[in-house]
Amino acid sequence: MAKSLLARYANSITMPDLRVSPTTALTAGQVKTDILSGLTVALALVPEAVAFAFVAGVNPLVGLYAAFLVGLITAVFGGRPGMISGATGALAVVMVALVAQHGVEYLFATVVLMGLLQLIAGALHWGKFIRLVPHPVMLGFVNGLAIVIFLAQMTQFKVPGTGGAEWLTGLPLVVMLGLVVLTMAVIWGLPKLTKVVPAPLAGIAVTAIVVIIFGLETPRVGDMASIEGGFPAFHIPGVPFDLQTLQIILPYAVILAAIGLIESLLTLNLVGEMTGQRGGASQECIAQGMANLVTGFFGGMGGCAMIGQSMINVKSGGRTRIAGIVAALFLLSFILVASPLIELIPLAALVGVMFMVVIGTFAWNSLRILFKVPLIDAFVIVLVTVVTVYADLAVAVVVGVIVSALAYAWNNARRIHAKSYRTPEGAKVYQVQGPLFFGSSEGFVELFDVAGDPTSVIVDFADSRVVDQSALQAIEAVAAKYEAKGKAIALRHLSRDCHRLLSKAGHLIVDSEDDPDYALAVDYPVRTGIFGGH
Repeated sequence: MAKSLLARYANSITMPDLRVSPTTALTAGQVKTDILSGLTVALALVPEAVAFAFVAGVNPLVGLYAAFLVGLITAVFGGRPGMISGATGALAVVMVALVAQHGVEYLFATVVLMGLLQLIAGALHWGKFIRLVPHPVMLGFVNGLAIVIFLAQMTQFKVPGTGGAEWLTGLPLVVMLGLVVLTMAVIWGLPKLTKVVPAPLAGIAVTAIVVIIFGLETPRVGDMASIEGGFPAFHIPGVPFDLQTLQIILPYAVILAAIGLIESLLTLNLVGEMTGQRGGASQECIAQGMANLVTGFFGGMGGCAMIGQSMINVKSGGRTRIAGIVAALFLLSFILVASPLIELIPLAALVGVMFMVVIGTFAWNSLRILFKVPLIDAFVIVLVTVVTVYADLAVAVVVGVIVSALAYAWNNARRIHAKSYRTPEGAKVYQVQGPLFFGSSEGFVELFDVAGDPTSVIVDFADSRVVDQSALQAIEAVAAKYEAKGKAIALRHLSRDCHRLLSKAGHLIVDSEDDPDYALAVDYPVRTGIFGGH
């Protein structure tokens, strides 16, 4: 089994592609744009990584190392050029309980196990199941995430050094808001004049220059924490390698792996819609697994794709893997040599960038279509948005998919009906229409008037489809009722799969040359025990 998984894992890795789509050429102009876009992303990553480290209860460098390592590895091996990964708040809120109870070394061990689980998911190609996420869930996801990103910026409007207990007031608040508006204005207006420099980078630069020239008193990156440090060193997590440790870290690792993959794959889809590229889900799972596995051994808190930073990169023109690689390398250089300079950047500039990300991320058209789409779709959009804000992204997506699936099953269950007519010979024919599955099996049984029907009955499934075991049992039940009344019943246009699986009613099937050909969603080893070995 282990050998098979490793083989599939090896076969799943493809060589990095320096293009985001077949139409994105690696020209000198594109390389320049990617480098500048990477610098913009790196600047925006610093306060995010530090803030998420604080949320998880670890040293800021633990968050910065994760942003560097996860960002670099996923940029090289990920399934979608243009995506940015790093330490995220969705993971940090899960980690805080583990760190508080057991310490940071258990966190590193958990991140390693998280990476292994993600590698297994990639090797088994589980990433393809992201296609089951309906569009209303995606709309709710991006809306909720935009709100979460917006709310996360509110911490920057608090007085540094008070532990978030005091809000800025008076002149400091006015200056902060003015600088935020200035940054947003530059980002909005610059593309109308030139696209030589990414607008977010220009916004940060202009605001920083204004603050330095006029000596404005406003919170800066350095007020959060010092980002100075060394190169991340290899470190085996200092935990006992025993069953008790596994029992502690496994639940957290499973949750973190699931949240990380869900957020990464949804970001992959979103970036794919913007850049016109498909596929790469399994490759992204493997890249995320590799990144977290390595990060756990180098003192990082782990991470996943970051939709906000990915939007900054794509909208700044970043299209190839170079942008993500450069962003990671710039972040490392900030840690090693440029921390005094980066710590001077006003937080207002970075808040302005993220506010523009919020505006660009929120699906404003979803507000317009809420009253035009089916009620259940509108409900799912709102539900996923609310759950994303008040719980987390993974829970919101799972809830949205479950509600959508239940709504789909209910709608299909109501579609089952039958047309009936009499043949010249006096037999009654039921033409079943609609899917026959667990949700519609009870309605199917109620279609038949066993007591009032003639002695010869034909059930035609040409316009129906038998889906699962519940459907088979419903057919068996109807056949048994007619036989108990001494009436003859014939079943027409059932697939060969049904022929094999129906035991009691199998001899009632009438073979036709135009019988449908499809497979039922039933596991053969299980069903043979139910249907008498057929």
